[in-house]
Amino acid sequence: METKFTPWRMTYIKRGDSPGQGGCVFCAMTGAPREHDTENLVLYRGERCLVVMNLYPYNTAHLMVVPYAHTADLPGLDDATADELFALTRRCVRILGDVYQPHGFNLGMNLGSIAGAGIAEHLHMHIVPRWSGDTNFMPIVGGTKLIPEDLEATYERLSPTFATL
Repeated sequence: METKFTPWRMTYIKRGDSPGQGGCVFCAMTGAPREHDTENLVLYRGERCLVVMNLYPYNTAHLMVVPYAHTADLPGLDDATADELFALTRRCVRILGDVYQPHGFNLGMNLGSIAGAGIAEHLHMHIVPRWSGDTNFMPIVGGTKLIPEDLEATYERLSPTFATL
């Protein structure tokens, strides 16, 4: 098995380190004042969940739906939060479909670090738009993924649509 080191991701993971936050980057985002939403890449705040762009996206416009509640327990999630999490996931798919016209989507959660969760203590839903050919020779042969749009441009492109929710 090949091991990939990504030390730059630790800045993202540790971004939430502050007293009372337990080091959770998602809790730092959910608790941050709304005037920090742009710098935190928060597109939408619902009653129980927020929609945020992934700072280290797998593909252009990779979003996450994150409950405000700090929990890794999907079965124990209250019904209202679970309903909003899935409703926002559906809205994100619709919005990304309208704005980016992807050919498909990967949706999912990695529950637990053994399942691949980078932030295992706070569950979140990934929404990754996919296009035919987005896995080409670069990631396969070169081990490099190209993201053709910078985060600021993606944020500017998506934020007007989320403002209307």
